[in-house]
Amino acid sequence: MATNEYEGGLKMIEELTTNAEQIQDEVLREILSRNAGTEYLRGFLHGQTDKQLFKKNVPIVTYEDLKPYIDRIVNGETSDILLAEPITGFFLSSGTSGGQPKLMPVTAQVAKKWELFRGLYESPVIKYLVDINQAGKRMELMFARPEVETPSGLMATSVTTSIFKGSGFRASLPKLYTSPSETIFCPDPNQSLYCQLLFGLIQREEVVMIGSFFASTVLRAIKFLENHWQELRYDIKTGRLSHQITGSRCRNAASLVMKPNPEQADLIENICNCKSWDGIIRKLWPKARYIAGICTGVMRQYTAELEFYSGGLPLVSSLYVSSEAFCGINIEPLCKPSDVSYTFLPNMAYFEFLPVKNERDESIEMKSNDEDTELVDLVNVKPGRCYELVVTNSTGLYRYKVGDVLMVSGFHNNAPQFQFVERKSVVLSVDMEKTSETDLFKAVTEAKALLNPLGFILTELLDLKYTSYADTSSVPGEHCKELDPKIMVECCFKIEESLHYTYKIYRKRNIIAALEIKVVKQGSFEALMDYCVSKGTSLSQYKKPSCIKSEEALNILDSRVTGKYFSPKSPL
Repeated sequence: MATNEYEGGLKMIEELTTNAEQIQDEVLREILSRNAGTEYLRGFLHGQTDKQLFKKNVPIVTYEDLKPYIDRIVNGETSDILLAEPITGFFLSSGTSGGQPKLMPVTAQVAKKWELFRGLYESPVIKYLVDINQAGKRMELMFARPEVETPSGLMATSVTTSIFKGSGFRASLPKLYTSPSETIFCPDPNQSLYCQLLFGLIQREEVVMIGSFFASTVLRAIKFLENHWQELRYDIKTGRLSHQITGSRCRNAASLVMKPNPEQADLIENICNCKSWDGIIRKLWPKARYIAGICTGVMRQYTAELEFYSGGLPLVSSLYVSSEAFCGINIEPLCKPSDVSYTFLPNMAYFEFLPVKNERDESIEMKSNDEDTELVDLVNVKPGRCYELVVTNSTGLYRYKVGDVLMVSGFHNNAPQFQFVERKSVVLSVDMEKTSETDLFKAVTEAKALLNPLGFILTELLDLKYTSYADTSSVPGEHCKELDPKIMVECCFKIEESLHYTYKIYRKRNIIAALEIKVVKQGSFEALMDYCVSKGTSLSQYKKPSCIKSEEALNILDSRVTGKYFSPKSPL
């Protein structure tokens, strides 16, 4: 991005956020004027486009409410069931954060909107972190997901794959990125990762950024590198790609750039063959300025370990997007991951917010009767309050509950800034109590502090990767490996002690049994990721679930258990 482009992006951010209310009204007016005559909206608006009528008559919906309409389009009916503009395909959500994958209609306008959004979210990063005059490449780890043909003949694909297939992105690959398209579209994610790391190491002196869409993917890459650096070093030394890489397109791409480089191979060996990998990213890629990847939400659990490997490079979480809409950008990219707020861009969709109330100590729970709760417009949200995001977009979603709970952290001009709190749907419940993703993260973080003096924060044995499930087959629970049994039992109790009051009452009455921690073998969470990827999840979009409901996924972890520990007493 040239200087005038990023400066133009910063200027546009100021204009958009200053005129947020007017732009939001224009966005809704345009959506309704185009789509008021569709089968879905006709039943509520009778062809009219009035904003107040829209707010009064159009219901708040979930995917299950719209699924019958979307399924009709998927099966070949015309798109004017939901929207006037022709549908060009579908976005396929990952399904790892809140349940089953969902199909979202896509039009030709979406690609244009993404290009605009990308220019806006990259502008603050360039302002603070990139030297415009310094040539360099991004070692961005990218993984395309196979497209799925629907009965209508239209293709369904992930948001990231759609981006990778765009003509603008493909044209920029050779100049801006270390990974050629052949590696991104490799159907085997492990072969793809191997080759992308190889190309990143070959071009290590040119790399100015390391990243992926999610922070977990970057960490997965470093773990993979720990296990395969000797093979990669040998490939660089000999100039020949490992025979384990069988994809012909990857091999052809490698043959174009690989040549024997024993000096580079020896340098990589000296860096990697050390006792501690503290700061390994900066050592391997000395010109890197930052690490990019979403670090908020469920991804925050990976930041401590990434900071260990980063060598002081800032972790930059630039954007907040979903399959339903491109929403917000981080205009302060140098802030700590825990302080990241996303400034909503009012031109991306029409945003409304369903108030969320606090029903217990520091815990978040949705109001039970949405119909009795009036949605709040973007510019009218209140600082410090929590809301569930509701989106109306140009691709057939009207007053759609995204399922993300956000907290207003402030305003930039007249546009609110939000911190991601949790997924509304990620809730553990053994009986009538509800333990949210936020409850769980807070409790695990406090328990993990007991292990920090032992150094486990820097290892894979019990890094802050946790997954939970509610065992309702008998009266309650959860389990773990031989560290120090006494400390592990203390961890169990600390987690229970840190949970909300309702949980403690149920636990005291023995409605919920003692919490159990299970310690699993090194690599178990990578095995869980491999399982999800084998089921169709894109590695670029994988989010480790905080709550497991799949028996197959649960068996993967259970089969790797090395130790089990119970809470010794009730927290009340």
